Amino acid sequence: MNRRERGALPRELVGRERPREDADRDRQKLPTPPQGEERRAAAGPASRDCPPPPLVILDEKAGAKYSRGDLLGEGGFARCYEVTNAVGVRSAVKLIAEIRIHQMMEHDHIVRFDHVFEDTENVYMILEICENRTLVDMLKKRKRLTEPEVRYIMWQLLDAVRYMHRLGIIHRDVKLGNLFLTKDMRLKLGDFGLATMLKHDGERKKTICGTPNYIAPEVLFDRANGHSFEVDIWSLGVVMYTLLIGRPPFQTKDVNAIYKKIRDNSYEFPPQIPTSENARS
Repeated sequence: MNRRERGALPRELVGRERPREDADRDRQKLPTPPQGEERRAAAGPASRDCPPPPLVILDEKAGAKYSRGDLLGEGGFARCYEVTNAVGVRSAVKLIAEIRIHQMMEHDHIVRFDHVFEDTENVYMILEICENRTLVDMLKKRKRLTEPEVRYIMWQLLDAVRYMHRLGIIHRDVKLGNLFLTKDMRLKLGDFGLATMLKHDGERKKTICGTPNYIAPEVLFDRANGHSFEVDIWSLGVVMYTLLIGRPPFQTKDVNAIYKKIRDNSYEFPPQIPTSENARS
């Protein structure tokens, strides 16, 4: 976190509501945070960042083949396309961005995607269970972790993020609440609801999304140029600091003040909490 990103606070981010104290659990909608226990963030449809399905879609279970047509519409986390079957019957197919991205990945430190099914009302994702819950729960019990413990966690997280980036996937919401622990205390990165996949090298995304304490300055203040993999790297630094110190580096009682501290890269290591020079750098 040694970058300094300067710029004016976007007008639509000014004067918004105060975040809860346990803000790393809040996934806020930007720029208008909704009320509720869990705040999910996406300033525009996350589905816009999901590549379209192939021109020919195969349903192996039903033995059917569909030709993809035009985009019919999109919501926060899904796109709907027109499709035509082999005898010319037209239908609509919904593509859910999180499912498409998550099921692509298979890695020791990413929550395993098992399968997906649906009934008349819902689509269900069957995922690996992580019995020891999340790093949020661990930090509540421990207050802060030792440097060897943080090193152990960060190595696993870096391995997962490196793998994800090689596939062209940006998570965009790496935070303690999305870092799960198995029964043998192995780390698993999960929740790909805000993830996006780059279509080509050098592509930049411009959707404003994330969690206030973890969101990168490029997302908030450089929408002209957009953002890419670096937003996950920024969040890695926030995660590491939070585990060492016990709170996020930019945490305040006001969300606008958080954004300004992020813009100015304004944080410090409390003198009463011993941290090594290696950890600080």
